[in-house]
Parts: sequence; structure tokens; C-alpha cells
Amino acid sequence: MSAPSMTLFHNPLSPYVRKVMVLLHETGQTDRVALQHSQLTPVSPDLALCEDNPLGKIPALRLADGNVIHDSRVILDYLDHQHVGNPLIPRDGPARWRRLTLASLADGIMDAAVMIRYEQALRAPEKHWDQWLDGQREKIRRALVLLETDAIAELTSHFDVAAISVACALGYLDLRHPDLEWRAANPQLAEWFFEVSQRASMLATMPKV
Repeated sequence: MSAPSMTLFHNPLSPYVRKVMVLLHETGQTDRVALQHSQLTPVSPDLALCEDNPLGKIPALRLADGNVIHDSRVILDYLDHQHVGNPLIPRDGPARWRRLTLASLADGIMDAAVMIRYEQALRAPEKHWDQWLDGQREKIRRALVLLETDAIAELTSHFDVAAISVACALGYLDLRHPDLEWRAANPQLAEWFFEVSQRASMLATMPKV
């Protein structure tokens, strides 16, 4: 077995990192990537990470040539070009834009959920902006309604970039925001998530607090 040629700045609790890890498992590339743990918050950056990604965000991927790419969407696209199987991101045509749009919707769920997490975990309770928190929760609920009513068949058809992104978003809601009880209003999405959660890639990347 050859040594890993790439390094991923990694935290298993990050839904964005989990997307990358799921794709690595699905495409048989886990042995190509070494993991470098990165513990950070918006007010406590990882200085080693900032040297390679001035935004201080994970995931970031150091390639074999030393260059670093970042943002999970960029990393997923790069890694999807590095394996010989069927692409998990359609290369062109309407399917590409539809799948990427669904993935972007899932990323928006993650964004709102992470912002809620930071507000609740890093700010004193008396400083919480309740109206802003409610606004983030409404973004999540609206996105889930669209997935429930307009995307179940598509998510079921392929476990690709869209399905991976949605699955990781839902997993993060379970991890950090069980109070949202998202399954009650989205039974089809809940059934789909139960099934895909049994995939080897999802089980191997399940975050543990």
C-alpha cells in the first residue's frame, strides 16, 4: 500500500468534512488521503490551517504537489475526477445543474445549522438573537419541505453529490439540533435517510460527540 499523497484538514463533526469523507469511501480513495485534525471556531482559528487557507475553514485539501484547494464543493469536484468509476457529479447537461443545485440546497441547510450552533454555543444565553435564530431555523424548514415534495425520487435514484450532501446535512441536524424534529414534517425524507444511513460510507463517517 502506497503512502497517502494528499492531506485533508479534518474534523469528523463537520458536515462539510463528512461530505468529502463519504465521497472518498464511495469512490475507493480513502487510502490516498491522510487526515490532519483541525479544531477551530470562528473566534479560535487553527493557525496551521490558516497558512494554507486564509479563510481558516475546513475542509481544505493539500494536493500531492503542495497546492491547497478548499471549500467542500471544490474538493468534491476535484476528487470526483480522480477515480475511474462513474462520476458522482454529472459532467455536463441539465443533470449537472440540477444535482449541484440540490447539493447547494443541502449546503444551505448546513450553513444555517452551523450558524445556529455557533450562536448557541459561543454566545452567552442573554446575548442570543432569537429572531435571527428563528430565521435560520425557517431556512432549514423551507429547504426540507422542498426536498420532501420535489426531490425524493431524484435522491433515491443515485447516491451522488446531491444525495451525499443531503444525507450529511440531515446527519448534522440529528447531531446538533434534534430539537428541530425534522422527521415529523418530512416522512419521505426520513425514510430515505434511514435507508442511506446504512451505507458503509455513511456508517464509517458517522460523527461521534
